[in-house]
Amino acid sequence: MLPPLGRAHRPVPFGVPKPSAEHARIRELRELLHRANRAYYVDAEPMMPDAEFDRQLAELAKLEAEHEPNHPDLVDPDSPTRRVGGEPIEGFETKPHAVPMLSIDNAFDVQDLRDWAERVGRGLNTKTATSGSALFADTDETPTDIVLTTDPKIDGVAISLRYEHGRLVRARTRGDGSQGDDITANARAIAAIPLVLRGDPPKTLEVRGEVYMPLTEFERINLERADAGDEPFMNPRNSTAGTLKQLDPGVTAARKLRFAMHGVGVIEPTEFAASYSELSERCAELGLPTNARRRAHTSIESVIDEVEAFASERSKLGYATDGLVVRVDRFDQQQKLGVTSKSPRWAIAYKYPAERKRTVLLHVEHQVGKTGKITPRAEMEPVLLAGTTVRHATLHNYGQIAKKDIRIGDTIEVEKAGEIIPYVVASVPDVRPKDAKPIEAPQACPVCGVPVEIEPPEAVGDIASETARRCVNPECPAQVREKLIWFAGRKQMDIDGLGESTIDAIRAYGGIPLDHFADIFKLHEHRDALLAIDRMGEKKVDNLLAAIDSAKSRGLARVLAGLGIRHVGDSTARALSRAFPDLDALLAAELWQLMP
Repeated sequence: MLPPLGRAHRPVPFGVPKPSAEHARIRELRELLHRANRAYYVDAEPMMPDAEFDRQLAELAKLEAEHEPNHPDLVDPDSPTRRVGGEPIEGFETKPHAVPMLSIDNAFDVQDLRDWAERVGRGLNTKTATSGSALFADTDETPTDIVLTTDPKIDGVAISLRYEHGRLVRARTRGDGSQGDDITANARAIAAIPLVLRGDPPKTLEVRGEVYMPLTEFERINLERADAGDEPFMNPRNSTAGTLKQLDPGVTAARKLRFAMHGVGVIEPTEFAASYSELSERCAELGLPTNARRRAHTSIESVIDEVEAFASERSKLGYATDGLVVRVDRFDQQQKLGVTSKSPRWAIAYKYPAERKRTVLLHVEHQVGKTGKITPRAEMEPVLLAGTTVRHATLHNYGQIAKKDIRIGDTIEVEKAGEIIPYVVASVPDVRPKDAKPIEAPQACPVCGVPVEIEPPEAVGDIASETARRCVNPECPAQVREKLIWFAGRKQMDIDGLGESTIDAIRAYGGIPLDHFADIFKLHEHRDALLAIDRMGEKKVDNLLAAIDSAKSRGLARVLAGLGIRHVGDSTARALSRAFPDLDALLAAELWQLMP
């Protein structure tokens, strides 16, 4: 049972000195800074400059350090100062969600929206109105008052926050929907997430929402990473995900992430809210950030108008979005519509077409991947695309280059696949310069010099039908490097701190073997040498070694997926791990046992 929220009238323990003016100042500063956080993150009406907030936070930290040791009644785990750091954590435990966090189906045009609305109508025993102000026409059997709400689909990381008696007690990532990583320590470090709800919160309130990084913060962090020699983050979502998996909550606190509530898991008592709109309003009263761009609609044409209006506004918001979420507002109607195995029937996400920009192709690099596949990568004049500056884009393969007749010096059209990966859509031959040069496909691996293998074999001599060009040397340094990066990645062994730049630094240093997967787990033997590498301080090395220890418990499926074997992705790895109890059994399997 959690204690009550109030602390102001607690009796002072026997033998403890009486409160002083400094104690009153501590409580005053805590309340002031809590209000300042709410004003900034919830009300969007800052009540003091950032410099003043930082000054008062520093004053509070100094007073707490001086007075808390002798006054236990002053200790407050929800103090604003507790957000700015704390002890590093050892790792992340995966725990089940009380209510699954489902993904939302997508709509890619207005007809998809109309089709979804008709399915909603059938599910609620009504029919779609063909005209007029009502979204659905009443029937004699079931008169309805169906309202839809729309709000931006923020491109961040979905999390679940659980409050008990108004206090934040748990935070988890979405994970696979049924279970997620416990990130409570890092969630507490995010100033936009209230540690204590104000007003009269329900006994239990589990809200779902999106943690995201403002675009200005994303640019700032990437500039810092570039100055430090680290690889820049790909996009704000990637940056947010990496921040939430930091073992040091102090790093999370420094990155100024935001949070916006967009759903609910568990509410006790359930009478707290009857609809999503009411839930959003009541949560805002409690101090939880909600999306101010929420709109209510009673006609499908109104929803479509909002989709079109938001298309021109989303680039001005200061954070990345990839669509607009449309949902049935009332919870009783949501419950009647139900869910599929993956998605709720009462919601859909309209996804906007990818933004396309023109730039000039300057150069083509030939990159060797973990399976030996050689991928042409375009180096371009910088262009602002979907909120970030883009200098490189994939050209997929040499067959595509031939089909699209793309040449160095061409003006090219670029967009982002899934709002994440930039790729070259086409060239613009009408403005091609006279000195544009054809792109030469390599006949040998650009790294190790071994002759390439062309796929399919019948494409030899017919480059337009080629789908891949591959280095077949398993000891190719480029393949070794890419395999190590893949193995340590978040979806595989999830070794935080062993990214591309760190792997490159260790391999370039010399004297520390890092050519095979097993070498990763022997890095503990080289701690002193790791400390000698530039920008590898004691804290960073210890966090890396702790992450390697955590990776030892990932399980067979993630090990198999991390090996970078062709045709063995996540799904195949999971299927193999279900069929074979351990690696020895898999290695001893007969061919027929591996057949589908």
